Amino acid sequence: MKTIELDGKKVQVGDLLMPPMHHGRKPEVAMLLWPGVTLLDLLGPQTVLAPSCNVHVVWKNTDLLETDSGIRMQASSTFDDCPKDLDVLFVPGGSPEIMEDAEVLRFLADRGSRAKWVTSVCGGSVVLGAAGLMQGYKATSHWGLRAGLPHFGAIPVNARVVTDRNRVSGGGVTAGIDFGLVLLAKLLGEDIAKVTQLLLEYDPDPPFDAGTPEKAGAAVMKKMNEWLGAAFDEFTVPMCAAAGKKMHDYTPAPASV
Repeated sequence: MKTIELDGKKVQVGDLLMPPMHHGRKPEVAMLLWPGVTLLDLLGPQTVLAPSCNVHVVWKNTDLLETDSGIRMQASSTFDDCPKDLDVLFVPGGSPEIMEDAEVLRFLADRGSRAKWVTSVCGGSVVLGAAGLMQGYKATSHWGLRAGLPHFGAIPVNARVVTDRNRVSGGGVTAGIDFGLVLLAKLLGEDIAKVTQLLLEYDPDPPFDAGTPEKAGAAVMKKMNEWLGAAFDEFTVPMCAAAGKKMHDYTPAPASV
């Protein structure tokens, strides 16, 4: 990082642009990365949490991986390097084949068994479900995936962010910022969450009121279904059903409710 001289003192440029937000202990956060991950699912919450938490972006290795939008990313920690005891385990959504990756599910089941908060955005809740971590919990997901949650013993809720005990889940993609702020308030208090919201100038005013199936209307939903509807109904949700039959391989005992 570049060092400059200011008022006779040498300082790092990064410290000027982003000084520490607080001087207490930083929560340890692990965020799963994988090939085909939905980029905004990951970067929205990461942007909210990074100024005040120790964020570990984790994968099996530190190779460059291509996300769903074509941008390439690199993990900062491997599964082996990731802290064993986490304040937050976070899973974004993306390519549903991740639900069939035994190494990933074992990692999630292990860290999730001890993490203070087990969390997700978009399709991440069904990935947590495949690792046996959502049994008996209320949760949300992308609207096209909520039908997959009952296959993992989860209770689907149509909401932007859902908290049930130490599970916090966000809806589809853009809900990641809302999710991040809700989680940050639980970790470090509302003041830090509000300052972070101000820093990000998060003041939504969408140009169209079409962000949910209920608001989009029949004509827009018809176009959506012509484009992607079959991917949810004929591919992803059946994959949830198959993964749900194997979730006890990772955490055999249901979560207490």
